[in-house]
Amino acid sequence: MHRSMKKLVSVFAFLSVGIMSFAQIEGEWKTIDDETKQPRSIVEISKKSDGKYYGKVSQLLITPEDPNCSKCKDDRKGKPILGMEVIRGLKKDGDEFTGGTITDPKTGKVYKCTITREGNKLNVRGYIGFSLIGRTQIWEKMN
Repeated sequence: MHRSMKKLVSVFAFLSVGIMSFAQIEGEWKTIDDETKQPRSIVEISKKSDGKYYGKVSQLLITPEDPNCSKCKDDRKGKPILGMEVIRGLKKDGDEFTGGTITDPKTGKVYKCTITREGNKLNVRGYIGFSLIGRTQIWEKMN
């Protein structure tokens, strides 16, 4: 391969990896409570065959008062928080993942959800109605 061609391939490969890793949310993430700033759980986010992203609690880092989602009002009512799907139906839209929901197992409330990635952190925003009314958590990438 010609030297300039090798250089071009190397640059393209580097840029592709950088862009792909920046835009991906798949993997394991440590959730950080936005009020206490303490780690609460590990959520594993994956892309399903429908092309949407889902996240389930794969590990609890603190023991919740109620290990089940007693306050949930949907199919998760009374189910264990460990293994629970808390993120449902996110779609990639440019630099963000949106159009799905996130559930707070502590309160049982379901919020609209938008996630953006900045390096090894996710900005996870749950909101009602317009995105002005809600809250954001920072989740950290697990290695």
